[in-house]
Amino acid sequence: MTVYLNGKFLPIDEARISVLDRGVIYGDGVYELVPVYRRQPYRLPQHLARLQRSLDGIRLANPHRDSEWETIIHDLITRQPFDDQGVYLQVTRGAAKRDHAFPLDAVPTVFIMSNPLPVLSREQIEGGVAVVTAVDERWLRCDLKTISLLGNVLARQFAVDHGAVETVMFRNGYLTEASASNVLIVMGGTIIAPPKDNLILPGITYDATLELAREGGLPLQIRPVTRDEALAADEMWLSSSTKEVLAVTTLDGKPFAGGKPGTVYRQMYRLFQASKPKALSAA
Repeated sequence: MTVYLNGKFLPIDEARISVLDRGVIYGDGVYELVPVYRRQPYRLPQHLARLQRSLDGIRLANPHRDSEWETIIHDLITRQPFDDQGVYLQVTRGAAKRDHAFPLDAVPTVFIMSNPLPVLSREQIEGGVAVVTAVDERWLRCDLKTISLLGNVLARQFAVDHGAVETVMFRNGYLTEASASNVLIVMGGTIIAPPKDNLILPGITYDATLELAREGGLPLQIRPVTRDEALAADEMWLSSSTKEVLAVTTLDGKPFAGGKPGTVYRQMYRLFQASKPKALSAA
């Protein structure tokens, strides 16, 4: 596999960073994951805008202009043997003597790799997926896409331990998100999404889902969702760059919402598939 590290494309087994990199020592950095369909990035400008927001949030200067990011990402995509990819890019504050305060002379570390995009199974699409629930115990800046993900890692492992794909979290009685996904519900035919604030990641797929709902004429509300509402919803969905939009049909080990994807989900699934980049025409 070819990766990008600090200005160079090289085999992954030749990629090296310092053990003093602040990403290693403190988790001091941010990241993005861009889905690629048929070698075309999905909503790349929106991903780069979120990257900038995360960098601003941790007070780290962006090492590249958007046009430079686009060139690097497209170059890396062409070097991979697969068409559908997940491009992971990470920027840390760089290597420096260990000290909590920002170093004055550190150079940011930029790392990008691309892996095959996970393929959703027909069973997941047509039968839905299982989730478990838990209290959201993470920090209060979940809107920044930082590499400090231990809280999310523990929540995701909690799901794995219980044979589920995700942990849906609640804070102070309200739905926030899942360990690596946004969460939306449907009640009475209306899609209801928690508002974007400091407690959830502003998901690119979350935004795409809301835009597609509006364009498709599906009723939509953006408002806080109580735990009771979420657990009694007609439908619950997960959305993320790798999951696209998936219906929840098992919750805490019990069938949820009739145990099968609902009618609104099926409409959203069709809308989302139609929004994905098509194959480029031959020159």
